[in-house]
Amino acid sequence: MIAARLGRGVRSLLQVSPRLPAARYKASLGVSQLQADHARRLKTIDDLPGPSQLESLYWIVLRGYIFYIHELEVKQKKKYGPMWLSRIGDHRLVSIASPHLLETLLKQEGKYPMRADMNLWKMHRDLRGYSYGPLIEEGHRWQTLRSVLNQKMLKPTEAANYAESLNDIIPDLFNKIQELKAQSPSGHTVENVAGLMYKFAFESISTVIFETRLGCLKKDIPEETQKFINSIAVMLASQNVLERLPSWTWNWLPYWGRFLGSWDIIFNYAIKLINKKIKDIEERLQRGDDLGGAYLTHLLTNGNLSVKEVYGAMPEILQAGVDTTSNTLAWALYELARNPDIQQSLYEEVVRVIPGHRSPSTEDIAKMPLLKAIVKETLRLYPVVPENSRVTVDREVVLDGYMFPKNTQFILCHYVLSRDEDNFPEPNRFLPRRWLRSEGMKHHPFSSIPFGFGVRGCLGRRVAELEMHLALSQIIKKFQILPDPKLGEVLTKNRVILVSDKPIDLQFIDRPE
Repeated sequence: MIAARLGRGVRSLLQVSPRLPAARYKASLGVSQLQADHARRLKTIDDLPGPSQLESLYWIVLRGYIFYIHELEVKQKKKYGPMWLSRIGDHRLVSIASPHLLETLLKQEGKYPMRADMNLWKMHRDLRGYSYGPLIEEGHRWQTLRSVLNQKMLKPTEAANYAESLNDIIPDLFNKIQELKAQSPSGHTVENVAGLMYKFAFESISTVIFETRLGCLKKDIPEETQKFINSIAVMLASQNVLERLPSWTWNWLPYWGRFLGSWDIIFNYAIKLINKKIKDIEERLQRGDDLGGAYLTHLLTNGNLSVKEVYGAMPEILQAGVDTTSNTLAWALYELARNPDIQQSLYEEVVRVIPGHRSPSTEDIAKMPLLKAIVKETLRLYPVVPENSRVTVDREVVLDGYMFPKNTQFILCHYVLSRDEDNFPEPNRFLPRRWLRSEGMKHHPFSSIPFGFGVRGCLGRRVAELEMHLALSQIIKKFQILPDPKLGEVLTKNRVILVSDKPIDLQFIDRPE
């Protein structure tokens, strides 16, 4: 890519030379000299505009933006343009907030794209002797691990096999909603919908990857399960703070201990479930039973991964799978409650495609374009990961006249990108129809990529989409959703995952049978 750009630079120099014919100019100067001249004309990372380190610390620490970095990035784009440099400690971070620049960057990725160093996660794995999972492994080992994990997960036909298991969880979700409604003074309100959807998502992803029900939606949640759920929130909150503190403070402040302890709980829980499945497989083999081909059974029996590698991979898949669906469902219900006309249109679409008491199939989902558009619009307004990153490990990168050296860390500002009014008119409004082909989609394809791009794209995308479509269609079919009268406007908070700044309380009104 760089050579191609330099080649174009050579041609442009030849075209603009007023003194010599192209052939004589090329012969007199030499191609290598032309390339060197072109390289000198490129700006460097230090030429980028951006805040000083003192200014960054002012906004993050004194102005309290440590949990609102995505909002700070909106301000920075307005001030510095679509690409800027921030200095935090010893790190130089290049923020990308233009879909054109993002596309150019991601299409220059090598064979093994690398996220940010994920050093905190690696430190935990190294201290405890665990293998790296798909989010932190690198290079050829990452590609090998990811190719095995992709099986039975990323293909739409494989994901469709989980529809029946996911549909079986929906009645338990409805029972939990009725239970929570009965506890409210009005008889209609469910407090902290995100928390409820978190339990639903945890039950769903566990059913898919661990092939077992955990009882997250029971009246009395098992203590161990609740402890696991709490540990993910503590881990992410601690990580958000640790990433912005110098390492010498870790022994003086509580965040490092909380971070390690939370990951220990996550791993212990996952390893217990894996060991239970191993025992089940051994018993079935002794009886001569067919093992089937569900996800964890497949990983443990196909011979491509060791048990230690499965131990390292599954906690990361589990953690990532819960936050994606739970937060998106909560935000979707919040927006549908505030937009009754859109909710009514969705209800009419759902009852037309799946009348009566029948559960939806993957074929039914394909016939509900508004349902899918609502999920896409929710992910645009509330991207699960408001910012992601890439590190150019093995190559230099040229972007918009700037040459970036190897090991440059780029921050992909997804929240800022998806609220760009050049791509999304009225960017802060919930307008799902902007995603319908019949309405004429006009946005840049890289302006909203909530599941990532290319080989580093989200491993569980197909399952997450299926889970959200199945749940949302059936919730709207059974309930009319209204805001709680005391709710008011809900804002976003960056806890590595984009969450609400206060509990989302909604009313679930039973629709007539």
